[in-house]
Amino acid sequence: MLENTLPVLLARLDFAWITTFHILYPPLTIGLAGMLFVGEALWLRTDDEYWYRLTRFFERLLIVNFAAGVATGVTMEMAFGILYGPFSQAAGPFFGQVLGYETITAFMYEAGFIGLMIFGWGKIGRKMHLFATFNVALSSALSAMWILDANSWMQTPTGVELRNGVFHVTSMAKALLNPDVLYAFPHMLVASYELALALVGAIAAWYILKGRHVAMFRRALRLVILALVVVAPLQVWLGDALGLTVARHQPTVLAAMEGHYDTYNPDGSVNTSWKLLAWPNAQNDGTVWSIEIPHVLSLLETHTWSGKVTGLNAFPADERPPMLIPFYGFRVMVACGLGMVLVAFWGAWLVYRRRLDARGAGTVWFLRAAVAAAALPYLGIWVGWWTREVGRQPWVVFKIMRTAEGVSRMSVTEEILWLGGYMAFELTVWGAVWWYLAKLVRQGPDLDAPIPVFGGADPEPGRAGGAPVRETPKAEWPAAPGGIPASGAR
Repeated sequence: MLENTLPVLLARLDFAWITTFHILYPPLTIGLAGMLFVGEALWLRTDDEYWYRLTRFFERLLIVNFAAGVATGVTMEMAFGILYGPFSQAAGPFFGQVLGYETITAFMYEAGFIGLMIFGWGKIGRKMHLFATFNVALSSALSAMWILDANSWMQTPTGVELRNGVFHVTSMAKALLNPDVLYAFPHMLVASYELALALVGAIAAWYILKGRHVAMFRRALRLVILALVVVAPLQVWLGDALGLTVARHQPTVLAAMEGHYDTYNPDGSVNTSWKLLAWPNAQNDGTVWSIEIPHVLSLLETHTWSGKVTGLNAFPADERPPMLIPFYGFRVMVACGLGMVLVAFWGAWLVYRRRLDARGAGTVWFLRAAVAAAALPYLGIWVGWWTREVGRQPWVVFKIMRTAEGVSRMSVTEEILWLGGYMAFELTVWGAVWWYLAKLVRQGPDLDAPIPVFGGADPEPGRAGGAPVRETPKAEWPAAPGGIPASGAR
């Protein structure tokens, strides 16, 4: 059982609130930076004005999101010392080093190049600007690598020894290359790209449905669909590979995710049943009710027909995580991943059949689905993170340090005050960010600003100097069923 004292629960709730809101921003920064690099590279290669306009438009969204990530990230680092002081002190020899590496090799690296990316238009060469954009994409991915490395070490701690209440690093290589990070980092990185693709695709579909800048956003949507056809199935595969790692190194976590309590059936045979839905009992040693499918659990977790999966009841009661959040969080995450695969292949079918440009009802429904699908990666990342963190309980460092040993010794009043302050801050940032992002999306791309001539020269007329894209007014487009104009002529 968990140490369910009120201060421990409040500390966990407080940190859960902080990380739940912070994790909204870094994945989008990572994925969107990569997409900006691709868009700018296409502009550099083709000299097509549309790619420049799209890159500058989505760059504005990245700037707002990046600022929110920095603000909430600083808050989260503060929370380590405030809420988890004993853990921070004990894990400092490894955890502190990794966060330091992230600051030096990723955050400062990103901060320098993002300035060039934002303010370098027309002041540095086109290839140098593309290089700056590439480095923003690379540094943001490096930041995620270090953060996931630190968190994965908490899941599968290797290369350290706990002596006199302090984790001493015996092998930095083993600590950094712990078993969990080998799939957790790729899984999170691909999730970031999937999130950015889904959001860009949703914005493009929304513009097409509204009949605004149709030609420009239609090509953006095509690119998103083609990328998602690769990214969405890859994410499902990486999730399965990570699940196998969890099965090997964190059997209690896997058992909670699957609501699996009994390793064997009453007749002595291996319990292979997979629970589609279930509800745990108050003792956390079984379910009140469940809907089960034979052999599916073994197929999913061992890739065999009757493979053994160890149940929660094989472990001491005080080492079992709560079942409810990991169980349903895992299922929602899988549903989100499969939903993105469905949307990706639906769109690919329309592109293959050349129906994405058509005005039929099928296209309209796909565009609506693409808009709604923007929520799936966000939800998947949220519930995936909850599953990961709650599933590790009652340990803050798996099998070595319990959560109750790692939290700061604060009164309930102090815990509540910190929780209230963090809630107010995170909600303020969240509301401001989404209000401003919505405002930028409603405004749309700036089609009037001339394209700068790189190297500091003044804009010139014509294509090289950036004559603005002029779109046919919406009223002049031919009428089309479902509200989609026949074209978005320049």
